[in-house]
Amino acid sequence: MTTKVYNQDGKEIGTVELKPEVFGIEPNEYLVHQYITNYLASQRQGTHQTKTRKEVSGGGKKPWKQKGTGRARAGTIRSPLWRGGGTVFGPHPREYGATFPKKMKRLAICSVLSAKAKMDAIRVIDKFDMTEIKTKFVATLVNKLNADGKKCILLDEGINKKLVLSCRNMDKLHYCRAAIVNGYELLDADVVVITKAGLAKVEETFA
Repeated sequence: MTTKVYNQDGKEIGTVELKPEVFGIEPNEYLVHQYITNYLASQRQGTHQTKTRKEVSGGGKKPWKQKGTGRARAGTIRSPLWRGGGTVFGPHPREYGATFPKKMKRLAICSVLSAKAKMDAIRVIDKFDMTEIKTKFVATLVNKLNADGKKCILLDEGINKKLVLSCRNMDKLHYCRAAIVNGYELLDADVVVITKAGLAKVEETFA
C-alpha cells in the first residue's frame, strides 16, 4: 500500500510505501471498542470519597440506655440511619481502568491506522523545517491537504517546539509524538498528518 508524500508547502513530491503489518490489516472493531472503553475508564480520576460510620466524628457514647425509654435501640449517633451519620456503600477512591495486554493494544492501534488508510485519511509530510513559530503556516498547510475544518492529529518523531507552539492555538489540530500516540486520539481524528520520520517511528513501534 502506498500513499502520497507532500512537502511542507503542500505540494506532492512522491509516494511512500506503508507497512501492511500496520496499515494493511483487517480492522478488529470489537478489539478497538474494548481498547477505547478501557482507555476512557482509565482517564477517570476516581478521587470521590465518602465517610463510613467509623470515619464520621463523634458517636462514642450510647445516646440513651438500651431499655425503658420507649424509643428504638440506638448504639451511636453516627449510625447510617441518623442525620449526620456515615454513608453505607458510598464511593471511595479507586482506579476504573484495567490492565490491557500490550499485544491487544498494539493490534487495536494498527486496526485504527488500517481503517484510516482505507479511508484515505493519512497525509504524509516530508519534514517540517520551520524558522519561526507561525500558526498561519500550519493552518495553510492543513488547508492545502484538504483537511480544513476537520479534526487532525499531527504526528512527528520527536518534539518540534516551534511546531508544537504553532499548533497550540488550533482547536481542531492536535500535536503528538508518534511513539506515544494512542488509539483514542487516532480514532477521534478525521485526518492523520504524519511526517516521514514519524511514519518510520510508528512502523517501528507498532509493527
